[in-house]
Amino acid sequence: MKLQHILGRALRRFSTALLVVPLLAGGLLSGAAWAGGTALNVGDGGVALQGYDAVAYHVDGAPTPGSAEHAFQWQGVAWHFSSAANRDRFAADPAGYAPQYGGYCAIGTKMGLKLDVQPDLFKVVDGRLYLNSSPQAHDMWLQDIPGMIKSADANWPKIRDQSPEALKAQQGG
Repeated sequence: MKLQHILGRALRRFSTALLVVPLLAGGLLSGAAWAGGTALNVGDGGVALQGYDAVAYHVDGAPTPGSAEHAFQWQGVAWHFSSAANRDRFAADPAGYAPQYGGYCAIGTKMGLKLDVQPDLFKVVDGRLYLNSSPQAHDMWLQDIPGMIKSADANWPKIRDQSPEALKAQQGG
């Protein structure tokens, strides 16, 4: 039993290395602009969640592009919505609809990094939206969601106020 535990642990570390190395080499860590002074993953246009509707993930269960026509400012950042109704829902409870970890990759957060995300790689768990950066990261996330959330929740306060570039440099990238 002990050998199985050791092998399982080594495999998880190897899998994490296989995930992180290409991300560091590919420069995906700095794919999004960092809203200096905030912990939000903000795109070049100053829009959160790459312009996707944060409420639609919860209500429709699908990533849905938002529109500047239905924008709302929260934490100094524009959030786009696909409808006025979704904008109004968000305005009533922004923290309830906003993605966890400022919209950065949940697996990246677990590893102490801020990685940009792919909006179609998501999971809503207990009313909270989690996003991931790649199909590999998403698959890893789905293997142990409670454990991943616990680790990412513990790491988020440590990395929240650091830029993606600073975290990348700390990792040796």
